[in-house]
Amino acid sequence: MIITIIGAGAMGMAIAYGLKDRYRLEFVEPDISKQEELKREFDADIYSPENFDITNRNIILVVKPYILESVGKELKGKANTLYSVLAGADIESLKANIDAKNYIRIMPNISAKFGASTSVITGDKSKREDAEAIFSAIGDTFWVDSEKEIDIATAVAGSGPALLALVAEAMMDGLVKEGLKRPDAMGITNSLFKGFAPLIASGHPAVIKDSVMSPAGTTAAAYFALEEGGVRSSFIKAVGEAFKITQK
Repeated sequence: MIITIIGAGAMGMAIAYGLKDRYRLEFVEPDISKQEELKREFDADIYSPENFDITNRNIILVVKPYILESVGKELKGKANTLYSVLAGADIESLKANIDAKNYIRIMPNISAKFGASTSVITGDKSKREDAEAIFSAIGDTFWVDSEKEIDIATAVAGSGPALLALVAEAMMDGLVKEGLKRPDAMGITNSLFKGFAPLIASGHPAVIKDSVMSPAGTTAAAYFALEEGGVRSSFIKAVGEAFKITQK
């Protein structure tokens, strides 16, 4: 299968790196310097968007949502399947701007570059198998039954790396504040996150917490400080605020 990626920003490139060993890729990108980079990295055909014919192509659309209309005006023809990675852009808005036989929405994240994305998918059920096959090449896939659900999931599936990056950076800063060297703080925190992945996959967060926390110990003291600072409620609020943005 040939996959046409429209947009070569951070997310587009992450998806491309994840797919390049399984699919033949081609790109639609207006930036000349970016075109040269794509040629070097992927040995792929590169096209400019103006009057680009999408007829019968399988398109992964990875542009900023606010330029959907302008991008749609440049394209011609009717795609086979449009796979949209535009946060908050519902299927009706996709149909209004780009013609395709089938429409799928996906919310992956930039871990796609390492084959470790969390991709939430919805849309035409007849294309569910194809969508899961494509995006399983870049990580785990989760099909949901409605557009509201994918918009809710965006806060964690799409924005999650940024939220966890804040947690990691705060941990590093805390270690440095108490006297640890920055390289050591970074190495220890990075190792923690690597080890936490199989841990969280194997049990409920509360069980993990209880297995580490001992009476009047260091973990209990640290955990209380986070609860006192409203970290739990702040994360819950963050998910809600991200969802609100998708509804605008």
